[in-house]
Amino acid sequence: MTAPTPDGVVVVDKPGGWTSHDVVTRVRRIAGTRRVGHAGTLDPMATGVLVLGIERATRLLGHISATDKAYAATVRLGESTTTDDADGETLGGTDASGLAREAIATAAAGFVGDLMQVPSAVSAIKVGGRRAYARVRAGESVELQPRSVRIDVLEVQEVRHTPPHLDVEISVTCSSGTYIRALARDLGRSLRVGGHLTRLRRTRVGTFTLAEATTVEELEQEWRAQSLAEVARRCFATQRVDASQAVMVRHGRALSRLRLPAPGPVALLDEAGEFLALYEQHGPVARAVAVFLD
Repeated sequence: MTAPTPDGVVVVDKPGGWTSHDVVTRVRRIAGTRRVGHAGTLDPMATGVLVLGIERATRLLGHISATDKAYAATVRLGESTTTDDADGETLGGTDASGLAREAIATAAAGFVGDLMQVPSAVSAIKVGGRRAYARVRAGESVELQPRSVRIDVLEVQEVRHTPPHLDVEISVTCSSGTYIRALARDLGRSLRVGGHLTRLRRTRVGTFTLAEATTVEELEQEWRAQSLAEVARRCFATQRVDASQAVMVRHGRALSRLRLPAPGPVALLDEAGEFLALYEQHGPVARAVAVFLD
């Protein structure tokens, strides 16, 4: 195997049955460093794009995880579960085999836009300092508050009849923080038959897609990391700074004579194209968000 680069971003196609932390643990061993993190958890049942940051790139992960995400999923209509997915116990349901595709598509369209979503009780949200799923597994009753999310695309791709159920293939593009399990639950409720998630595959996180993802096994054979500069250019607007400004940026100092080209974090590059830092505009002054120098 080629030697791992000191830092960068790796896009992994997470296998089913693995936790996101399982992937991080394996990549730590491959990369030879403990400084590895991920940009957004995937449930063990889910597969697909898991973006990992290595070394200095871990500081980019919070910005990457806040971007929109895309999924391909299967929703089983006609049955609800305790976890809103196939891993939970059945709570019952109503025969959904008579539902027309048009009725399902109309109900799905009602979820497009900004909405308040109640996450699944077995989510990783902390309640009183403990993960909600840990409380549920300990036998506690957990009620989570609705959260503001945005669904940009929710399309019905295929409907399969498996009486008394319907298995509905959907594609979703949504904001960070959206729970697809909760969406499956709510779609079933809106059709008055119940519903839960049986398959989930994340196809995109921001600009990172399945087309560039590698399996953990492939990564063990050939290290594939995108450099900090490459990731900065593809994920953020960029601004070159001159030599005197670069000195100030390396120390995280505010720049009073620099007008950034876009709102939000902007990647500052030196004259040689090296990625230095993320900066944001605050009135007439550009201030450091994160500096990426050792």
